[in-house]
Amino acid sequence: MSTTLPASGTRPARATSAVHPGYRTLWRWHFYAGLFVMPFLIVLAITGTIYCFQPQIEPLLYPHRLVVTPAHTPRLSADTLLARAQAALPVGAKPIRAHIEANPARSAEFVFALMNGRKESVYLNPYSGEVLGTLDVDGRFMQVDRMLHRKLLLGKPGELLMELAACWTLVMIGTGVALWWPRAAPGSHGSALRAALWPRLGAKGRPFWKSLHGVIGIWLAVGALAFVVSGLPWTGSWGKQFKALATRVSAGAPRGAWGGGLPLKSTLPGAQQHADARPPMQMDHSEHAGHDMASMPGMVMDDLPLPNVPWAVGAVRVPQSPDAASPATGRFTLDQVVARMRALGVASGYDVALPATASGVYTVSYFPADPQQERTVYLDQYSGTVLKDIRYGDYGAVSQVISYGTSLHMGRYFGLANQLICTAISLGLAALAVTGFVMWWLRRPARAVGAPSRERAAPPMRAWKAGLAILAVIFPLMGATIVGVLLLDRMLFGGSKNLSAS
Repeated sequence: MSTTLPASGTRPARATSAVHPGYRTLWRWHFYAGLFVMPFLIVLAITGTIYCFQPQIEPLLYPHRLVVTPAHTPRLSADTLLARAQAALPVGAKPIRAHIEANPARSAEFVFALMNGRKESVYLNPYSGEVLGTLDVDGRFMQVDRMLHRKLLLGKPGELLMELAACWTLVMIGTGVALWWPRAAPGSHGSALRAALWPRLGAKGRPFWKSLHGVIGIWLAVGALAFVVSGLPWTGSWGKQFKALATRVSAGAPRGAWGGGLPLKSTLPGAQQHADARPPMQMDHSEHAGHDMASMPGMVMDDLPLPNVPWAVGAVRVPQSPDAASPATGRFTLDQVVARMRALGVASGYDVALPATASGVYTVSYFPADPQQERTVYLDQYSGTVLKDIRYGDYGAVSQVISYGTSLHMGRYFGLANQLICTAISLGLAALAVTGFVMWWLRRPARAVGAPSRERAAPPMRAWKAGLAILAVIFPLMGATIVGVLLLDRMLFGGSKNLSAS
């Protein structure tokens, strides 16, 4: 394909500064990355911004369930509230989770698994025991928003699409910075840099949109890169494999976190213990599995019905005792669990996954804004013995870094300011998608995709090719799509209409 350049004498300054060896190659890859990423960026930006303000939004959405008037009377015990919550539900509902909250203006919340497979949250006034209402766990607004953000409500295919969108955003950022980089004659670098950092407000048409697009992109580049990198460890394909690898090599939760490899046991009083030689069950670790899947052999923390689990312990095996021959007696109560956690220094804002079987354990997950305060605690359901208390200091180096990245990504680490910064980055990414679309629309050719033309003699660009190769190795799914893009580019778009670089 031939390359169409601006005619001699037409905007010579722009041609000198913009059209350089490799420019069209980078522009072509930027075009393809943006073409794929654009709709997903808008979804990610909107849903991410909403989820970032969950603490402020949910009380406004469900004020009659979540908010109560503080009273001078003592709060009812957790066990009393749990019993009243269960009495308000159909027969057969099984309690799977309790949220422990000391905020005097917040209701008590318990989650139950119903016979029809649904999970229902029950809210009560902690002072009077009055049932304030229920919510479908999966239909809750913030849960729907979260699933849109993670998987477009399409299950595994949507999860893979969003992961690919994040990976290709890295390409979009890298090529965008390279295209933006000011190139000017010697002695004019300062003015060129100033012009590149501020939009040409006096321009009209495509030059204005191009200037605005470039300026937004460069101001957001570092934040957007941090956003993508901190979100990738939570993806359902690459992120899950990376988490499992980090755990195995002690870069996540240390391998010795389980006391020399001995199994944790919640021991039935008077029961004869025996080793279970069966291999772990291979299971589909779906997000927040139901009550019938909790505390089974081979389960990991991510499978428990908990809303938030620290990344470092997500792939850690859930304790499971051997089969028991006698019925359980003298079970530790929820009030005793609360008292035990208070003695351990955790008084509020945590969730307890209740034992699902006679050999299960109480699993406490504390996921606060400060990563160094994260706690995962296992308690024997009969004696209340602390079987394991995993803290930030027990994490591997990788998990410690990811814990901070997660808190910043979710806008939790330093309050409202963190939320506002995340909002600016998210909406800025959406603005990049919109301005990129406008630029394409203004220069689109008739009956063609509009990909930038290839260079007649492109330079080797070894650094760029090496970067793509590294991304393909780190993210194999993305590597497959890179090959696919190259093939489609040759087969379908090889004859696309030439476009100038301006």
